[in-house]
Amino acid sequence: MPSCVTKEQIDTFQSDGVVLIKGLFADHVETLRAGIERNMAEPGPFAAENLKAGEGGRFFDDYCNWTRIPEFEDVIRNSRAAEVAADLMRSDRVQVFHDHILVKEPGTTKPTPWHQDGPYYFVDGVQNVSFWSPLDVVTTASLRCVARSHAWPKPVLPTRWLSETSFFPNEDDYMPVPDPDAEGMDIKEWEMQPGDAVAFNFATLHGARGNTSTSRRRAFSLRLVGDDARYVERPGRTSPPFPGHDMKPGQVLREDWFPVIYQRGK
Repeated sequence: MPSCVTKEQIDTFQSDGVVLIKGLFADHVETLRAGIERNMAEPGPFAAENLKAGEGGRFFDDYCNWTRIPEFEDVIRNSRAAEVAADLMRSDRVQVFHDHILVKEPGTTKPTPWHQDGPYYFVDGVQNVSFWSPLDVVTTASLRCVARSHAWPKPVLPTRWLSETSFFPNEDDYMPVPDPDAEGMDIKEWEMQPGDAVAFNFATLHGARGNTSTSRRRAFSLRLVGDDARYVERPGRTSPPFPGHDMKPGQVLREDWFPVIYQRGK
């Protein structure tokens, strides 16, 4: 079966840290919609409502549910996401890290804050990719990524979305969260159809506008890691925390928790 990602897309992902993959989950939109409805009806332990009192709409997110939401596992194992991830990462194998859903109901003006995913995680390495796929048509509520931010020499300070406080105590190890619009950074964003996907590196700075439309904005994210992924300790509780994992610094992520879903040549 021919690859559904081009050399140009691979090169763009490597250089910019972000690329659009049209139709990656197009055959799985209804399955993912059903999974999100199940997830919202039966939230997991990490589910969160991300609005302060008085803010309109609803901004729900939850993660690490693929092992209990059969629709998510179906898509993770049977879509072409893992194969595409291997090509984009230039990796021989692909492990699941976790899934994440983000739902902004109509009239949710709150934006998703600018952040990098990597500083929250306990995984180190450059071979990684996050797919962000809307399950509704998106225009102004699309994902926004700062090109080449994955190559910045210092990570961006991870913060809590509601309290806006630092996630870890050692703030000097990080750069302050920038304002990409005010600073004229190269922001990539696209109008997208259901099942399209933005692929971006864990170190790529990204955010999203509020959903001021009259339609829902449901998004499914899938985080995958490649050959060089290793466990790294952080100065506090990571997000996701994965309590009781028993891994040591420098170890490959344990395959019983983070299964290999693609191996090149097999």
